[in-house]
Amino acid sequence: MKTEPLVLQVVGYQNSGKTTVAGNILRYLTKKGYKAGSFKHHGHGGTPLLPEDKDSTRLLQAGSVLSGVSGGGLLTFSTNVQLDWMAIYQLTDIDILLIEGYKQKNYDKIVCIRSEDEVDLLRQLSNIVAIISWIPLPYETNVFPINDNQYCVWVSEYLENKLKS
Repeated sequence: MKTEPLVLQVVGYQNSGKTTVAGNILRYLTKKGYKAGSFKHHGHGGTPLLPEDKDSTRLLQAGSVLSGVSGGGLLTFSTNVQLDWMAIYQLTDIDILLIEGYKQKNYDKIVCIRSEDEVDLLRQLSNIVAIISWIPLPYETNVFPINDNQYCVWVSEYLENKLKS
């Protein structure tokens, strides 16, 4: 019986280390044998860049609702209609889905803090389970320095505990 993946967000302001943290977690979990997925919110306005001069992009621009390309074991899709992207991930056999961004979604969150100016984010968000910080913070539990990948070990243990329950 297929179970839904554990969803964990990596959130923070621009240039706070979200992609670095998510990449480190993904590499660590993959080495441990977990199947992980990722989804990134394009929070910079406009549409995400598509590969120029590629057939799949040209077909999408010509009016295709969903355009895909497959090769070498990689499958990618682009669409210009609203889809429930979470439903797509639930069709896969992944253990964990790391979402980068979407701060206001109601999933457990790892918050990345780069400077004192960003600490207020910790008061604005719900479901914070860990903090990755570039600066010392006065919290006692689940706060990890950005340059110490110990947070990857913590996420692995967190995932194991969630999968058991």
